[in-house]
Amino acid sequence: MIDASGENVGVIATEEAFRIAREADLDLVEVAPNAEPPVCRVMDYGKFLYERTKKEREARKAQVKVEIKEIRLRPKTTEHHRGFKVRDARRWLGNGMKVKVRIRFRGREITYPEIALDDLRSIAEELSDVAVVEQNPSLEGNSMLMVLAPAKTKKK
Repeated sequence: MIDASGENVGVIATEEAFRIAREADLDLVEVAPNAEPPVCRVMDYGKFLYERTKKEREARKAQVKVEIKEIRLRPKTTEHHRGFKVRDARRWLGNGMKVKVRIRFRGREITYPEIALDDLRSIAEELSDVAVVEQNPSLEGNSMLMVLAPAKTKKK
């Protein structure tokens, strides 16, 4: 058992532990039930729960949520329009977001996947200063996609 001041009292009977907790006007909390013998502590249980939830909230705040943005293109998208999409992707990557580049095929366009592959490679090359390819171009259903992640070190 550990008392209210944090000192180890040692192995004592359960009734004795309850008595010590009652005298201190605190709760007897089992902190390590699987230990041999089980470890109990005299503490304010309400305060303990409050501090634990507070720590969990702080941990959630510190978590980094990675947002994935997507740009959608077609094999027939012109260089001019693709430039707008690449500019958006560059801005998102600069803000630390991941970018999914999807080229969607319609009709018989799927018979020429090399056109989309060339487009994806050129986009990756244009953004190579701010991004790394996290997932290489792959054909999934009627679209080909690639995932870009922000580069760790930015070249200037």
